[in-house]
Formats: sequence, C-alpha cells, structure tokens
Amino acid sequence: MAYNWNYPTTMWVGEKRVKDLKLACNNLNIKKPLFVTDKDLISLPFVKEVISDLNNHFKELITFSDFGGNPIGENVDEGSKIYKKNKCDGVIAFGGGSGLDVGKAVAFMTGQTRPIWDFEDIGDYWKRADEKNIAPIIAVPTTAGTGSETGRASAIINNQTGVKKIIFHPKFLPSIVILDPCLTIDLSPRLTAATGMDALAHNLEAFCAPGFHPMADGIAIEGLKLIRKSLLKAVSNGKDLIARADLLAAASMGSTAFQKGLGAIHSLSHPVNAQFNIHHGLSNAIFMPYVLTFNKDLIEDRIVSICDYLNIDKNFKSFLEWILDLRKNLEIPHKLSDVIESNKIDLNKLSQMALDDPSTATNPKKLSLEDMKLLYEHSISGELF
Repeated sequence: MAYNWNYPTTMWVGEKRVKDLKLACNNLNIKKPLFVTDKDLISLPFVKEVISDLNNHFKELITFSDFGGNPIGENVDEGSKIYKKNKCDGVIAFGGGSGLDVGKAVAFMTGQTRPIWDFEDIGDYWKRADEKNIAPIIAVPTTAGTGSETGRASAIINNQTGVKKIIFHPKFLPSIVILDPCLTIDLSPRLTAATGMDALAHNLEAFCAPGFHPMADGIAIEGLKLIRKSLLKAVSNGKDLIARADLLAAASMGSTAFQKGLGAIHSLSHPVNAQFNIHHGLSNAIFMPYVLTFNKDLIEDRIVSICDYLNIDKNFKSFLEWILDLRKNLEIPHKLSDVIESNKIDLNKLSQMALDDPSTATNPKKLSLEDMKLLYEHSISGELF
C-alpha cells in the first residue's frame, strides 16, 4: 500500500516509493540535485541502483559521500563547495542520521555567508540566516532511528572544540520525505536495534518533557506503541516489511514530537558521540534506564500513562523492567564502561558538556553539574538510582 501524508511535511510512504524520487525532484523543480549519503552507503548495491535510476533521468547527478557516522563541520563545508561548484539546485539527503543531517546542512549553508556555528540552536540565532537561498531538500531515510527526515535541525560536531552542536532553522525540514521500508531490510540486527532505541528515546523523552503540547504527546505515545510492537520483530526478521514500516513511522514521529523537548538521555549522549565516536542510538539506549530512575519522582505519572497505552502493568517498575528486558534482548550493553574504557573517560569534561547541551533545559528534573557527573558515574558502574 502507498500513502501520502501531509504532516509535518509532504511524506510519501510505502514499498518501492523510492522510485518516486524523480517525481519528487520534478515537483520541487530540481533539475540538478546533489545526492548526499555517507561513505559506507555509497557503495552498497541498493544505493547504486537508486543512483543509476536517477542518472537515467538527469543529465548529470552529482554525489557527495565523503563523511562518516558522526559528521563534522568540515564535511558540510566540503559538500557546500561541491554544490556551488556544480551549480546544483537541490539536495537529496539519503541514508541514516549522518546522511540526512549533512544533506540538510549543505542545503542550508549554500545560501549563507556566516559560519555554520552561528546558527546553533540557541535563542533566535536561526534568524541570522538568509532564507532566500536555502536549497530545496528531499529526505530518504534508510534507517529508522534519528527521524532527521522530519526534523528542523542537524547534529554536527565542531571538530575544533569536540562538541556536537545542534544547528537549527525551520527550513531544515525537508519539503518531501520518502519513507520506503524496502530501503531498511538490509540493515543489520545490531543497527536495527541501536536505531530503534534512538527512536524510542526520542518518543519517550518528548512525552516526559515538561510543558503543554498534547499534539506532541499524542504522536510520541503512539510512536512508543509502534516500537513496542515491531522493534524485536524487525531485529529477528529484517525482511518483515510491516515491522520495518512501523519503525520508520515511529522514527519520524519521534522527531516530530521532540520539538516539545528532550532530556538528559540526549544530554549525556551527545558528548560521548563527539568524543568517542559512539553510535548515537547505542549511547541513548545505554543511558536510558539511569535517566529514567533519576527522573522517577517527576515522571512517574507520565510513565503510568505510557504503561496504560502499551498494555504494561501500570507502574514505574514494570516500565523500567520492560526497558531493561528490551535492551537485554537487543544485546545492548548495560554500562557505558562496556563500550568505553573507564580510564579514558574525563568525567569533569563530559559532565560540563552534558550540562551545556540544549537537551538539558527540558529534562523533567533540573540538572546541575554534579547531577551530570553522578549520572555518568552510575552509567559506568551499572548501578541504577
């Protein structure tokens, strides 16, 4: 089945919808797209097939893929230079979180004269942008995790400071999104698990974030339901297209919902991603139970609401047990020290970076530098609060 959604942007959903990429370009009047994907994807057969199909339609398809899983500002600079040199007129952002984030940032930065860091998600920094020359964006996710296809920001590491920055502008939201579950069937069980836990973290933290936003809450809790229904299925059978479609939808829903806010799971993750190149979904999964138990007093009612909707016994303990069992079944490590040697972790540095992260402001419980240090210490030892 094929579906066309119009919220939060134009979204074409269904098997083989990637074949509509040419139509998407036509609809946006893109005649010379820059195809942006990461260096691990560009050589895969299904990506080569997509590029070949586009080459049959366009006189010349320019590609940019010289970046990895945790992109840096220089990657965006290089992509923007290629875009301008070849006089492209739109971007196809294709891949996981890195491909989508770089593609969106390239489309944005081609129209700017300021450095990318001047558009960090702080106050009204986004108003510094020249909106007239932001290129149209088509987003095609190949993983079900970040939800960057429905996001208004990109996560980019400042290589000079070693800090992951959130670069924001409303026009980062792609004009057309294609959700094709067929593009995710070859994703390994390990990456399916990590990206699925990333989507879970987005929906969970959005639902628990303080403030009044019932639309975001409704999207987030349904996203959690789809993940509960289908994440283990997709990990055990990657060819299950119904499960794959559920996870793609849940990822897009998480990104839509977290405009309400995130929390300490992400605050703790971003420094670890930047300093140690740990997969973002994996670090989110590791930190999740420590942040849940730390925030318990202020989120218990919200968690009971989730339990009611997900058909889990209606108490905080049951929800926590579900998270811990899910992580175990997905072979997610319980401790940060399982993926990073403890003697390499500078707690003071990481804690300050976590405190300064924009996700910190919407954590349910107000956080101090000592709290961040304590959260890291618990995640290293494996002791829950």
